Amino acid sequence: MESELVAGERAPLQVNAAPTRPRILLAATGSVASIKFGNLCHSFSEWAEVRAVATKASLHFIDRGSLPKDLLLYTDEDEWSSWNKIGDSVLHIELRRWADVMVIAPLSANTLAKIAGGLCDNLLTCIVRAWDYNKPLFVAPAMNTFMWNNPFTERHLASIDELGISLIPPVKKRLACGDYGNGAMAEPSLIYSTVRLFIEAQNQPVSSNVQQVV
Repeated sequence: MESELVAGERAPLQVNAAPTRPRILLAATGSVASIKFGNLCHSFSEWAEVRAVATKASLHFIDRGSLPKDLLLYTDEDEWSSWNKIGDSVLHIELRRWADVMVIAPLSANTLAKIAGGLCDNLLTCIVRAWDYNKPLFVAPAMNTFMWNNPFTERHLASIDELGISLIPPVKKRLACGDYGNGAMAEPSLIYSTVRLFIEAQNQPVSSNVQQVV
């Protein structure tokens, strides 16, 4: 008779186990569009495992009551709260390891500039700086039209494109500041569908796209 598994020993993998849900790390930065972050989190939570990161500036716009009740939301205060000595886990590394995909929506002009310049002065930008670019990272910018049309923005977008970061472009509408023009964050439904279609296409068996020749 086989002995029972000792503590800490891994159980055998189940070959016919149901497919796991993708792990999505959602992040919000300091843009008025962060008022839609709760909507975005709910959309992804219906399909994937979700954790969230919010910058200090984004918390001014996020209604925590609008977030899914079981959502784990991490802020800058959490970065080193559990670290006491060498060997303890580092949050930005653990979140990078956990996630299959990262989505920054909204991405402010300030955080775009930080990422393009390699800066990492908060939890979110530390995750991006430590990101494994074999895994997808999507950004949905949101900013004033003149900020979007600023020459720096074009340079910064080129820099993050070189990293392999995927852009979900902003749209033209009446902005929160009253100006009309391009720079509004894409709707949460479009962000969700873009990421989901990308992931499902990545996971689709090659054979399903090949027509059988009789």
